[in-house]
Amino acid sequence: MVLQFFRTPKSETNEAKASAAAQVVAFHGAGRAAWSSRDSVTLTRIGFLKNPVTFRCVKLISEAAAAVPIVVQDEKSRYDQHPVLSLLAAPNPGQAGPALLESFYGYLLLSGDAFLEAAGEDSSGGPRELYALRSDRMRVIPGDDGWPVAYEYVLGANKHTFDMRQECPPILHVKSFHPQDDHYGLSPLQAAASAIDVHNSASTWSKALLDNAARPSGAIVYRGADGQGALAADQYARLLDELETYHQGARNAGRPMLLEGGLDWKQMGFSPSDMEFHNTKAAAARDIALAFGVPPMLLGLPGDNTYANYQEAHRAFYRLSVLPLVSKAMASISAWLPQFYRAGFQIKVDFDNVPALNEERETLWRRISDADFLSDAEKRHMLGLPKLRDD
Repeated sequence: MVLQFFRTPKSETNEAKASAAAQVVAFHGAGRAAWSSRDSVTLTRIGFLKNPVTFRCVKLISEAAAAVPIVVQDEKSRYDQHPVLSLLAAPNPGQAGPALLESFYGYLLLSGDAFLEAAGEDSSGGPRELYALRSDRMRVIPGDDGWPVAYEYVLGANKHTFDMRQECPPILHVKSFHPQDDHYGLSPLQAAASAIDVHNSASTWSKALLDNAARPSGAIVYRGADGQGALAADQYARLLDELETYHQGARNAGRPMLLEGGLDWKQMGFSPSDMEFHNTKAAAARDIALAFGVPPMLLGLPGDNTYANYQEAHRAFYRLSVLPLVSKAMASISAWLPQFYRAGFQIKVDFDNVPALNEERETLWRRISDADFLSDAEKRHMLGLPKLRDD
């Protein structure tokens, strides 16, 4: 009934209206741009599954983030062995730790939301298994105060509801900042959606030029003695046969063409507008990399000289993209998992063992070690180390 209410009634009289400039506008104008849908499923399909730049950005960040070393520590000690370390190393029977974290970070990058499920209970009271749930199947169920009271996981006709009002919530929801949504995060795919459409369209245009829509390298023009431009049927068949036999394929590359009376060769090439899509595609690729925070130099994009060398770009990639993502995720996990163990501890990035930061950390250690006016406790605090047991 609602749809019928808003539906525009059909006119009883069929009126034909036309504009005098309609044909001119239709011929001259390029028409409106056709943008893809902005829902997460469509963006993942056209952005991640069908776009090599986005695919590489997500893989580069998620794999690098999953490989970042982490430590478990409290105020007094850093643990070499801990139930959480064992859990993160082997979170479930189907995945190792890096695979779980790669999926977790990948979902966060693609949809702006990432979900971890704690399943079962081990002898220490913590979760027996951890699973990264698909973000496109999760739905937030808010309470009267607006905060989530449950999460619903939908797979086809099957639904499972996770109650978040338990003492230990079974779901951890990490989301990116979204200024206009209270419950879901903003994906970099949303910001890069227009650039992804342009890049995909440029690839389609390039493929079309190589296939049926490609312009020939030249044309053979016939002018008969009587001024007519039409070949007889037998002449046309003979010309086609000679072209296919003597001037096609790698074996005949560079062979000169002998044109008989009335035939003339006209060279043809791409217009500037045909060649512009190359620059458009490169600019769109840089915009995609910018949205994900990946230096274009790491993706092999031409014409990018933002960083002096690859090592500097690699260090900036870790410092500005990978480590903030891992630090945010570990802070959220640190606020969630200790509830199961009823203990206070933190999961933090082990900056001293991140290869990209070796030079920076060496400089930091040397500077702090040479600061004689600092106590050992202050030095340890500045380096992110726990206190000594006798402090």
